[in-house]
Amino acid sequence: MRPVLSALLLLLALPLPAAAQAQDKSSTAKDLHALFDAEWERSLRENPVMATYIGDHRFDDKWPDYSPAALQASYAGDKAVIAALDRIDPQQLTAEDQLNRDLFRRQYQANIDTFDYGSQYTPLSQRSGLASMHRMADVVVFKTVKDYEQWLSRIGTLDTLVDQNIALMREGVKRGHVPPKIILQRVPPQLDKQIVTDPTKSPFYEAFMKMPASIPAAEQARLQAAARDAITTTVVPSYTKLKQYVVNEYLPKTRETVGLWDTPDGEARYAELARFYTTTTLTPDEIHEIGLKEVARIRGEMMKVIAKTGFKGSFDEFLAHLRTDPKFRYTDPKELLQAYEAMAKRVDPQLPQYFGKLPRMPYGVRQIAEQVAPDTTTAYYQGPAMDGKRAGYYYVNLYKPEERPKYEIPVLTIHEAVPGHHLQIALAQELGELPKFRRDFEATAFVEGWALYSESLGEEMGFYEDPYDKFGQLTYEMWRAVRLVVDTGLHHKHWTRQQAIDYFKANAAKTELDIINEIDRYIGNPGQALAYKIGELKIRQLRGEATAQLGDQFDIRAFHDVVLGSGAIPLDVLEANVRRWIEMTKAAHP
Repeated sequence: MRPVLSALLLLLALPLPAAAQAQDKSSTAKDLHALFDAEWERSLRENPVMATYIGDHRFDDKWPDYSPAALQASYAGDKAVIAALDRIDPQQLTAEDQLNRDLFRRQYQANIDTFDYGSQYTPLSQRSGLASMHRMADVVVFKTVKDYEQWLSRIGTLDTLVDQNIALMREGVKRGHVPPKIILQRVPPQLDKQIVTDPTKSPFYEAFMKMPASIPAAEQARLQAAARDAITTTVVPSYTKLKQYVVNEYLPKTRETVGLWDTPDGEARYAELARFYTTTTLTPDEIHEIGLKEVARIRGEMMKVIAKTGFKGSFDEFLAHLRTDPKFRYTDPKELLQAYEAMAKRVDPQLPQYFGKLPRMPYGVRQIAEQVAPDTTTAYYQGPAMDGKRAGYYYVNLYKPEERPKYEIPVLTIHEAVPGHHLQIALAQELGELPKFRRDFEATAFVEGWALYSESLGEEMGFYEDPYDKFGQLTYEMWRAVRLVVDTGLHHKHWTRQQAIDYFKANAAKTELDIINEIDRYIGNPGQALAYKIGELKIRQLRGEATAQLGDQFDIRAFHDVVLGSGAIPLDVLEANVRRWIEMTKAAHP
């Protein structure tokens, strides 16, 4: 998918003034927004999990329908949307609606491309899919009897979801769409944690352990009994069936190779994913070269920091020192969690110095579920509900705290919480003048690029208090530069998994556990890891342009407000927004 915008659209991509937005829409615009609204509703009906996640609880009793008929109907619906958009004359729209139309089309074309490739035939991985369904309870607000009954209905139909997924995997085997064996080997142990003899030990039961006092005791007992029954009669047998299929049928047919290149049309698909995730026209080879240059540059910065520590030894010896010296680590998971929480509290008061507009929605810090912690990354962010009834959450991995260095805590918190993901995503959701799909738009290069750029703000804010904290920030930046090299290496240049691990270990002070989990993440989700560094480089480039051209008129708060003011957008649109702001600022201060 090659994003192409007209020159006019690029010049006028900033949000229109409120007065202009308040004008009556043309009939063409009304047709466009009617399509947005209808498709938003369809997307929620077809993906009840997404609906729950964003705070729409009308479908909390359902799972997505992955039957062949439902998938084909959804695909036909997506193609119909493209046809409808092509019938809408962009010349009859305002610049803002031209942008809305373009972004909507990009989104639906990506859906079609994904289906055409056959991604639906590999629904299971070590980080997503059926083994993680219990995590839906994290985004449900359990307050009423209805909330619990909807959850019971959902888990009571888990068997259908499992059967549909098994059918997809069987079809994938026939078509040559199978995942790498190395990542599927992680799934059976995850399923084991779902196959319990005591239903109260199931993660699906956690919501019933402490119920609101507003629910009468008799009702609580009834709901708890129903949950135990559903887990015993549906959840456990379903996961037992799934594990048997995975172990006995699926795993033997998965592939020994790890790159997307070794799948039907894999080379072309990876090039498409590179364009999609970076929102650029960069090729895998070009991205690989950018990665090599960034790794070399950051390595030079790291050597300067090592010198400041007074360490006498080579780069490799310094990395070994960081990985093994116990002074850099906690041994108690509770202490580690408290350190993350304390860091978050330190950042919040600094934000008004750097941002003119801050989100109303708060965020909290939570532990990653023990069932998935061994197989997932260091931390992640879960966005707030669009209805404003659920805060955002910064999830941290407390598994093996001795593998979680203290010097990574500041940079990780800045990335996942504020001014990284929470600040950007919460602000986007509060842009009420935008269509709903824009407030939830997938532009990974922007979202992750912003979070990585935010890490550099930590230095400006004074949070990297010693050379080790600074080295932690550079370690995270190096991590994202290494991604450009190893992701393209795995999926385009036919690297082995071990080659990727060795390159990572040679250049970043991440622990071996984190490195292996990261490499397996890239294997399971090709292209996504490219977005971070490409997006960050663009934001840094634009800040450099603004600083050089505006001089004393450059305002960091205004710059950040412009970057974040349109929600998540492709990098070409971001570039247009910032350059227009630069010209407007220069005109206002001749």
